[in-house]
Amino acid sequence: MKNIFRIFNISVLLAILSLVSLSCNRGSVDEDDLPQEELSNIVLNVTDVADKTTAVYDYQVNGSALPNIKLQDGHTYDVSVVFLNGNEDATQEIKSAKDEHFLIYNFPKSDITLTRTDDTSSTRKDGAKVGLKTRWVVNKAQTTNGSQLILTLYHEPKTVAESKNGTEWGKQTGGETDAVGQYNIVK
Repeated sequence: MKNIFRIFNISVLLAILSLVSLSCNRGSVDEDDLPQEELSNIVLNVTDVADKTTAVYDYQVNGSALPNIKLQDGHTYDVSVVFLNGNEDATQEIKSAKDEHFLIYNFPKSDITLTRTDDTSSTRKDGAKVGLKTRWVVNKAQTTNGSQLILTLYHEPKTVAESKNGTEWGKQTGGETDAVGQYNIVK
């Protein structure tokens, strides 16, 4: 009889642990609109406003080589971000869940003024622009060691702000990191 109670208690304990582990995850694949493990590339399309030339910089998630973004002091660039899952464009998933996403641009060594130029398709209900489209005014691009752009996509941040925070354009509290892209800056 004691063995039956032990087996019953173990079964109940396993059932409870299963329920707890299911309720503590970020959500099912259907609910999680952009799981980090599905993003393969973060592509920046950088257009020089003066001569309208566009350069494409493709960061491969978990890759070892960083793309070199060519920026010139005194130039202005319109920049759009595309997120890929293999060959599929996952950017629309971010737009569809725009209230759950926010991008932060960090230029740790360079002096770059950033303005978010998103249209309504990537502007959140709180009025903050996600940051899929931006304009960069390059005051002084530093190309020394460690000079790079660090681009972070956050999922479900509690609060967001577009303002500059140290070397970062944008700030958030809470949430989880969906993706991080890193780029070297060269002249």
